[in-house]
Amino acid sequence: MSAIKKLAKQTATYGFSTILGRLLNYSLVPLHARIFTPEQYAPIADLYSYVAFLGVLLTYGLETAYFRFVRTEESKENVYNTAYISHLISSTVFLALFLIFASPIAGLLKYPLHVEYVVWFSFIVVFDALTAIPLARLRNENRAKRFVCIRLTNITIYVLLNLVFLLLLPWLATQGISIPFYDGSIGVGYVFIANLISSGFTLVLLLPQLRRVHFNFDKALWRRMLIYSWPILIMGFAGMVNEVFDRILLKYLLPANSQQYLVGIYGMCYKISIFMTLFVQMFRFAAEPFFFNQARDKNSHQVYADVMKYFVLAGGLIFLGVMLYLDLVKDILIGNPKYYPGLVIVPWLLLGNLFLGMFFNYSFWFKLTDKTTAGAGIAIFGAIVTLLFNWLLIPTMGYLGSAIATFICYGSMTIVCYWMGHKRFPVPYDNARILFYLSMAVGLYLLSLRLEFTGFLQYVAHTVLLLIYVAIAYLMEKPKKALI
Repeated sequence: MSAIKKLAKQTATYGFSTILGRLLNYSLVPLHARIFTPEQYAPIADLYSYVAFLGVLLTYGLETAYFRFVRTEESKENVYNTAYISHLISSTVFLALFLIFASPIAGLLKYPLHVEYVVWFSFIVVFDALTAIPLARLRNENRAKRFVCIRLTNITIYVLLNLVFLLLLPWLATQGISIPFYDGSIGVGYVFIANLISSGFTLVLLLPQLRRVHFNFDKALWRRMLIYSWPILIMGFAGMVNEVFDRILLKYLLPANSQQYLVGIYGMCYKISIFMTLFVQMFRFAAEPFFFNQARDKNSHQVYADVMKYFVLAGGLIFLGVMLYLDLVKDILIGNPKYYPGLVIVPWLLLGNLFLGMFFNYSFWFKLTDKTTAGAGIAIFGAIVTLLFNWLLIPTMGYLGSAIATFICYGSMTIVCYWMGHKRFPVPYDNARILFYLSMAVGLYLLSLRLEFTGFLQYVAHTVLLLIYVAIAYLMEKPKKALI
């Protein structure tokens, strides 16, 4: 089996759990859209932005460091033990601090009446941090089935608890049935409680991996891992600025009388970019260990080039598929017209996330050469671009300005990363074909906007445009079939 076919198989395996899990998770989007108004939904979009930052902070790049050192150290168990004990100590300290200062933190986040939010999310981020290294070990050992099972169980529990807390228990209450532990005034807080329970259960499922932890902490190895991982922490933190800080900035840069309303709309419509985010994430799960393992192969550079080309080809297809059928997607995924004004952000976010996936492909030059400080520099550059353009565009364009800022950020990061990597780790990327696939996807979408068909004829015309993209890509790649 060729290297690319192996990666495709691994991507499909991890992708199955990611796709199914995200589909289960996003099956809640119509539920939340129908139950919560934009103002009520805003805390979900807002607070999970902070969770993203804390998740990066509490894992501080050790997951990637684990992949790096487990392939070079004589004792793989030593790497595993050291990484996990480090997470255990730091997570315990974090949890203690956040529980002690929960009330002032809630005030800073503008939720002074909901200190419980801080407590719940403290446990959520700690549970998630403590699962990072055990899950990384499963990926590194190619134990995809167990990885998939754990991920799906986590999401299934979360979805089922949402249905129980938001549908079943309120319905039982209307029937006059007394439920001692149910309080309807908690409202959106039940989404957070469901997350807390599912994250805790994931930790329980990983007990077989946790039992393999031995408390022999290698300080010298730990220091080397931190030297490798601290730039990844900075890169991850800056990456979170690029990914989620727009929702935080919206709360402070939009007019006070419409902040919650507009943040809720933006957060809900952002969900439609899940199709591209999902593709990038499932690719990353498989690609990270694959690229490291492929590094010793003499044909590795050509493999990296081919992977990038096919990634862009597939990403362009996803962009077209979502945008050509957006009318159908919005009704299925959201279904509440109150949120539809925010659909203008979708094409910008889809393309932005496609560039993020390209950046992830290009970024392996500094991971494979241990030049992670370069990655940190690029991520900081992206964070500056994000902050600058959000600050410039939000006051005049509202949440559309945030979406455009995301596109500019990831696009500029991709260009800078390619430029730096081309000098230090030259890979024969087929830039002409990559640009062609990107241009073709965007061009066909813009052409669809010029068509004046409606109803069934519109879907027919858009399907023809999608098939044109597939047919051209097939004809261009057909001669390469024997190589993949």
